[in-house]
Amino acid sequence: MPTIFFYGPELELEKKREMVKAFTQKASELTGLPEQAFVVYLHACARENVGVGGVLLSERE
Repeated sequence: MPTIFFYGPELELEKKREMVKAFTQKASELTGLPEQAFVVYLHACARENVGVGGVLLSERE
């Protein structure tokens, strides 16, 4: 069972639906596997829990 993980900002429910659908459709198209085979996990990450270049996103401008 192919699995897709997305780590990013909190999204509204409708945006989550759109993202899961888009990821699933494109992955199915590229692999030739049926859409029903894919599992998508959306992980919301607060800016204070993510660092880039040694700096928390919440502290960057």
